[in-house]
Amino acid sequence: MTGVSSARAVNLTKKLTEIGIRDQAVLNAVANTPRELFLDGALAHKAYENTALPIGQGQTISQPYIVARMTELLMQTQPQRVLEIGTGSGYQAAVLAQLVPELCTIERIKSLQIQARQRLKKLDLHNVSFKYGDGWKGWSNRGPFDGIMVTAAAATVPQALLEQLNDSGILIIPVGDDHQQLLKITRHGDQYESQVIEAVKFVPLINGDLA
Repeated sequence: MTGVSSARAVNLTKKLTEIGIRDQAVLNAVANTPRELFLDGALAHKAYENTALPIGQGQTISQPYIVARMTELLMQTQPQRVLEIGTGSGYQAAVLAQLVPELCTIERIKSLQIQARQRLKKLDLHNVSFKYGDGWKGWSNRGPFDGIMVTAAAATVPQALLEQLNDSGILIIPVGDDHQQLLKITRHGDQYESQVIEAVKFVPLINGDLA
């Protein structure tokens, strides 16, 4: 991806550093991603605020802190093939695509998927495969994955995603209804080690019929 970080993007990454993001590669990817491209024009002036914003269809673009935090957690093992559940606007995918060789991403709302694909193409990010489908099922014929990131809150951890992890692979997922927690789950053979990271607030991960 080509382009020069804007002053607002640089200031945002400084704020992210102040509130705990340490991975410089992640900070650089955030700084190099024009967040305004992923928003409606009326909200572009809010692009570099550390807040979640609506993107239509009842969905949101996550706040930059949580995008950076989840990415930082995922990158601890330097994954080569990553699956993202919930493409949404494409913002998180754009950050990830700068950091991993191969990214697969699933979206259940067709109009959002089409827009995200166009945005990533505009940013010259071509290492991303898109799927229109139910994120609860993952993408078995493209797995197993070194890392899986879920960008919506599941009521429980989907078994299919656990099964699609490589050994030593990491799943980053928000879990819960009213009270959600971000979990980091690491696979060790047939065992899974779960670590609570922090409280979060995401739209729900829908299971079943596609929109």
